Amino acid sequence: MKKLFQRTLNIIAITALAGVLTVSVQASSVTDIQNQINQHQNQLGQISGQISGLEDEKDVLDEQINDLDAEVINTMTSIALLEDNIAAKEADIATAQTQYEEAKRTEEAQYEAMKVRLQFMYENGNNSFLTFFLEAENFSDMLNKADYVESLYEYDDKMLQEYENTKVQIADLWAKLEEDKKQLESDKASMEEQKVYLDGLLDKKKKESANFAAQISQARQQAAIYKTKIQQEQAQLKKLQEQQKRNTNAANGNYTVTAFDVSIIDKSAGSDLGKKIAKYACQYIGYPYVLGGTSLTNGADCSGFVYRVYSDFGYSLQRTAFQQRSAGVDVSYDSAQPGDLVCYDGHIGIYVGGGYIVHASTPVSGIKVSSATYRSIACVRRVV
Repeated sequence: MKKLFQRTLNIIAITALAGVLTVSVQASSVTDIQNQINQHQNQLGQISGQISGLEDEKDVLDEQINDLDAEVINTMTSIALLEDNIAAKEADIATAQTQYEEAKRTEEAQYEAMKVRLQFMYENGNNSFLTFFLEAENFSDMLNKADYVESLYEYDDKMLQEYENTKVQIADLWAKLEEDKKQLESDKASMEEQKVYLDGLLDKKKKESANFAAQISQARQQAAIYKTKIQQEQAQLKKLQEQQKRNTNAANGNYTVTAFDVSIIDKSAGSDLGKKIAKYACQYIGYPYVLGGTSLTNGADCSGFVYRVYSDFGYSLQRTAFQQRSAGVDVSYDSAQPGDLVCYDGHIGIYVGGGYIVHASTPVSGIKVSSATYRSIACVRRVV
């Protein structure tokens, strides 16, 4: 598609330059000049269509670039957050390691204390135990001493078990923290790979967008050539028309159409009212395109132009091009008549016969006549 656009633009550029070189050859009649203007407006319409298509594709790319920029930022934020979490996890691991070493020392100290007591009792033999019990003041005191020895053993064993349990718990926590850290590092590596992919895709999209921008710039330069030539022809046409006006007293209230051969309308099949609407619309060829406007002289967009023309004939159409696609009844393009609405995706114009439409085209070309098939037709609607 891009290569097709480029080849088309190059062909149009050559044609445009050839036209400029022959600008000094002036036509001698209003019809000749009108035919030249129509031809050049059709060519300008083709370029405008190319520009519109390129701009649409560039807009899509620019939206993708914006989305990718946001995704890259989100990925970088995620990487930074993972780095913070890894650092925090490393600090927790260091703390757990310190706690583990302390718990291990405490367990070992308790174990050594038990060993000392056991060794003492073993080395002193049963006599120590016997002496310990014989020194009891009475039987009750002897029982108390026996309970004391038993509780001492139980206490030592209990404390050793608690210290060992604490050490195991800390070791488990340490292992869990190490596992969490590995997962975080794996997530970070995945995010970094994702960022590399996004950076590459973003760079590719930006290059494509720059290429479209260059093609649009070239097409606009070529459109400016046609616009200049049309302006010259329109100035010449105006002079001839003023001369004709001075030579006639036919002020019969007919619509004044200077930039289109109204005989095309007259020769077309269709109702008188439809032809009047077509001629009335053609009066405003050359007037400006204004987004959101509905003024035939100060500027209108495509649907605003159609809305206002039909409004002046007493018809209340809806305002947007999409809504106007439901107006009237559907007819085939082959049976289109002057005054019918020719609808495209996101655009609309008024059929004037001979395969042409009059429409508010672009801010560059304003209200103009174009080939009805300069882009794909969605439908044709008959209102009158």
